[in-house]
This record gives sequence, structure tokens and C-alpha cells, in this order.
Amino acid sequence: MNKENDNALPLRLGIDTGGTYTDAALIDSDNKVVNVAKALTTHGDLSAGIGAAIDAVLAKGNCATADIATVALSTTLATNSIVERKWDRVALVAVGFEPRDLARERLQEALSGDPVVMIRGGHDHHGTEIEHPDLDGLIGQVKGLGPTVSALAVVSRFATRNPEHEVRIRDRLRGGTGKPVTCSHELSSRLNGPRRAVTAVLNARLVGIIDKLVDAAESLLRHRGIKAPLMIVRGDGSLISAGQAKARPVETILSGPAASVVAASWFTGRHDAIVADIGGTTTDVAALHDGRPGIDPDGAVVGGFRTMVEAVAVRTTGLGGDSETILREDGTRLRLALGPRRAIPVSLLAKDLRELVHGLIDRQLAKDQPDENAGRFILPIPGAPGDRRELNRTELTVLDRVERPVSGLATAVRTRKDLAIVDRLISQGYLKLSCATPSDAWHVTGIQNTWDAAAARKALELLARRVGPDGRPFAGSAHHAAEQILARLTDQSATFLMECAFAWDERDFGLPPDRLAGHALTIAGLDHHRGHVRIEAGLDKRLVALGGPAATCYPGVGKRLSVSVDVPEFSPAANAIGAIVGHVAVRARGHVTALGKGQFRLHSAIGMEEAATEEKALELLESRLTEQACGTAAESGIFEPVIRVEKDLVRSGAGSVDDLLQADLVVEATGRPGVKGGVS
Repeated sequence: MNKENDNALPLRLGIDTGGTYTDAALIDSDNKVVNVAKALTTHGDLSAGIGAAIDAVLAKGNCATADIATVALSTTLATNSIVERKWDRVALVAVGFEPRDLARERLQEALSGDPVVMIRGGHDHHGTEIEHPDLDGLIGQVKGLGPTVSALAVVSRFATRNPEHEVRIRDRLRGGTGKPVTCSHELSSRLNGPRRAVTAVLNARLVGIIDKLVDAAESLLRHRGIKAPLMIVRGDGSLISAGQAKARPVETILSGPAASVVAASWFTGRHDAIVADIGGTTTDVAALHDGRPGIDPDGAVVGGFRTMVEAVAVRTTGLGGDSETILREDGTRLRLALGPRRAIPVSLLAKDLRELVHGLIDRQLAKDQPDENAGRFILPIPGAPGDRRELNRTELTVLDRVERPVSGLATAVRTRKDLAIVDRLISQGYLKLSCATPSDAWHVTGIQNTWDAAAARKALELLARRVGPDGRPFAGSAHHAAEQILARLTDQSATFLMECAFAWDERDFGLPPDRLAGHALTIAGLDHHRGHVRIEAGLDKRLVALGGPAATCYPGVGKRLSVSVDVPEFSPAANAIGAIVGHVAVRARGHVTALGKGQFRLHSAIGMEEAATEEKALELLESRLTEQACGTAAESGIFEPVIRVEKDLVRSGAGSVDDLLQADLVVEATGRPGVKGGVS
């Protein structure tokens, strides 16, 4: 690792809010990890977990808050809000579009029944006004939508060629309603109006949510005497200021996976690798290309919506340390599967409810044949987000059987139909599940000793005693059951990594990646089959494994995939470290279109300009974009950024100066907060 510039300030604090834990990490001016700390994520109020993690990391290192120069936060909040549809009500103002356009790019689903105001206006692909915008009565229409509309999104036809109509409507709406307004051209310079509308709608939905998180985090820092500016991790791994995140919160989707890829490069110094980040709930897999996160070229997908947000190309599976363990009958035997649902490990549940949990398990162990659902528990969720009025009589009956603070699943489930109802109540947020998980298996094998290992052993003993159709128990002992769970974790992890590798490979193998990964030939290759044919399969990129469980399960995964594995020392806090070692990277985009000989039009966020020659048009656009990128970088504390320019010229002929059809320019300004002169 390179030593920082001598002008770097002493300490940098990174924070990551994950599904199970909130991590904090301190990095010094020599680019070394001072210490890391964890606190349980507080889902009802993320700021409580953030505050606990900050206090823990400061106390652990006995560090002075005055020495902290920069704070960066990686958060799953935007992603989870979209995936779980926990979002604010918004309205879309569509300018120059037809009703049929709302049926494209899943825009109607993104609107989710929220109102749309359609008015005349818009431009053509050259940025020439088609029709003057109809602004009469717009404020009245929007106000008539009611006070529950928290924010507004505006999309105008060909606004990326000329943003004038979006800007005028934005200013009119902000002044007339006082509500936040998102313009589509501020989020993307690419064509495809309906997809820009989806992106703008999702951004508007997140404004209030991220605003509250940022305000709470900044308040926590001030309360602790930390005066350093707060930065937020974008979905591409770069940093933006807290103010920019509040204005463009949709850019923080996939923030966590992006931070992990940045950390992987920082930890190992590698420029090309596959990065697997396994947590309590999921495993995120991404690629590292030329030292940067591999970006999804079509825009990030989150919650099933294809956006125009530049973010890491990540594939996620419901597999982690807290994955539910399930035994299913498969012919004459029992087959073990993990996930995709997250459960509370029995060892963690018993840590807080020791006597109750041990008592429930002991009563099952006393039976000659434990119940099918023995060792599985359900917990009612106080203040569940759902409305009980939406439940039918049978669902209410099952819900009322659940005792507080915890019940054995067998208490609530009396029929197969009841079991399906419990599954539904869990997915709707009324109940939580607790059962044996890989975390419990690690407690049984002695790898982990964080919670109640005795409860874990008892839960896995119940699992081991489960009898299959052939009359045989699943395992001979709790330890044997634990070994099978961990072996299954290895196999499922390896299969998913192969699926990711097939998806990203340059060759088209003719089948979907998931079918290729589970194909008999692939499995034979991983098994190093030798017979009349010899088959080999595995990863051809080095694997970097991150996350709390990485050190325990990924050496086996690497062996299965015939690949070397890097498990960095501080991999359990990788996302927090990736948050603070990242750079500010601001990209400004614009276009030049040729209208005719000696007529060139520049399109950028500031509007349209004309030039008489190709050379002048490109020079002027580069100047405008550089000014825009540097100005945005300055908002994040980068005053001497490194500038990089990309040009993509489309010509009609052999390359003379008069045959330019279109030019796309990208100016990138990069730097690291607290370091003068750009990137260290």
C-alpha cells in the first residue's frame, strides 16, 4: 500500500450499515488500519447502530475525535428501500410524452399507483423545442394531489439534448410547492426517456429517506465532537458529499457491494479479480477490472428496475452465515439446503433468551422422535409494518398463537396449511424465524464462540435426529450435522461463483449462467472427473473473499474452484474500510451533434451551444464539462483533481473533419478527501 501524501490529515473514519452488523474502521495517514469495531445494525433506526459502532471504534483505539479528517458512510438503505418497496409517495411530471410511454421500462410498476401529471412540451433529438411547455395550472394540479406526495420527479422528452424544460418546471415546482424536485437529466445524460423517468421516480422516493439518515449521521458526528465532513459511497465505489447524496440518493444504490470491491483492491493491490463478500444475509459477487469495480454497462438493476445509475455489476444470492437451514425429503433421503431466507441463529436467540430457548429445545430432545419443526422458533415483531386489517381470519388465528417473546414453531403450526401461513407472515414482516444456521454450525465446530454454543449444539442435535423416508436420521451427531451444513455452504457458494463467472465470461456458452453452473459437465469438472474423458472446471480469476464468514468458508470454496483465495486480515470490516479508502470521482457527460456543414451543437447539463467547426465544438464542450466536473468535485473537498477525458467520435465517412455525426465526451475529475493534489 502506498503511503499517503504528507499533507494528509491524521485519521479517516469509515462506516458501513450491513444487514446484521454496522462496522466502523479507522485508517491513519500511513494508510494503515488503526482498528475496527462492530455493533448490531438497528433496523428501526440506523443511526443508533452507527453511533454504537463509532463509539466502539473510538474507544478501542483511544482516538481523539479532533484527529478525524474525513468520514465516509456505506449504506444499504437505498437498495433495501427499493427492494422492499418501503418508499415515500411521489408524483411524476411528464413533459411531451404519450400515455403509451408509461408502459415502457416498468415505469407503471415504479410509480406503484402514484400520480402522473402529463403536459405538452419537449424537444427533438437535436435539442430543438417541439412545443412550448404548458405550465398554466401546473402548480395547482400538483397541489391538488394532496399533502402525502413527498417529492416530485420531472422527465421531459429529449431533456438530455436540451434540459431547458425540465429546469423551468423544476424551478416553478420548487417555488410553488416547497417540495424536493428531481430532474431526469441531472441523473443521466443518456437517451431513453421512460428509463430516465424510472430513475427520477426512484430518486424522488428516496430523497426523504436518505435525507433523514444523513441528517442523523451528521448529528451523531457533531454530538461526538467530530467536525470532519461526511461522505457517502456511490454505487460505483466513488465518494460524494452528503449534500450530493441527499439530492441524488438513487446513486447510493449498491453502495455496500461497491465499497467491498474498492476494499478488495486496497487490501490486495490486485487489479483483476472476482470479489465475494459474504455476510449474515447474502453473498454479493462482483468483478475488479483494472483496479476499479466492474460497472454494469446497461445501468444498475435494483428491485427488478433497470435504472440509469452507474453502479457496480453485482450478483447477489441469499446465502450467508445466518441462512435458514432446511431439510427436504428427496426420494428416500433428506436433502439439506441453505437460504435464501435469513434466520436468527439459535445461538444468538439464546444469548438473550437463554432459559426460554433451552427449555423449548430440551422438551423436544426428551422425545423419542422430535417434531418436524423442532429447533425452529418464531418471534412476533412489535410494531410490525403491516396492517392487521389486511390479514384474513386464518392468518390472524395463526398469528395470535405466537407467544411473546418467542414460540416453538410447532406451537403455532398444526397443519401444512398453517406452515404456509407462517411463511407468509414472515415474508410480510409480522414474524421472524429462528433456526439452525451456518453460524450455529461454526459454534458447534469451535470456529466461532460469540453467542450460546450450548444452544447451537442442542439445535443441531435436533436436526441430526430428523428421520428421512428411509428411516435413517439425517446425521449421527450435532457435530456431524454441523459439518454437513458447512459443506453445503461451500458447495452452494462455489456453484454461485461459477454462475457469476459464466455470466461475465466473454464466450457465449448457449445456456443461461445458472444452468451452466449446475450442469452435469460443470459439476464433473469441479470434481476433476477422470474416465474415458478428462473434465476440468474452475475460476480463471483470483478470488478475494470478504466478510465475517470469509475466513472460515472460502478456503474450501477456493479448493473446490481450483483457485487461489485472498482473505485479507480485516475482511470482516471490508465495507467500512472500502468506504473510506475510496476516491471522489465526478463524471460530467455531454454530446456534440452535427446539424450540417459548419453547424455543430453542444449538449450538456447547462444547456445547448453552437459552434462553427468540429474542433471548436469539441474544445468548448470539454471546457464546459471540465468546469462542471471540477465544480462538483469541489463540493466534496477536491480542489486540485486529476482530470481524465474520454471521447467517442462517430463519423460517416473516411475521417475528414466534416463528416462528424456525433461525439460523446466524458470528463472525470478524481481526488481523495484530505489529500491535496488529487489522487495519492
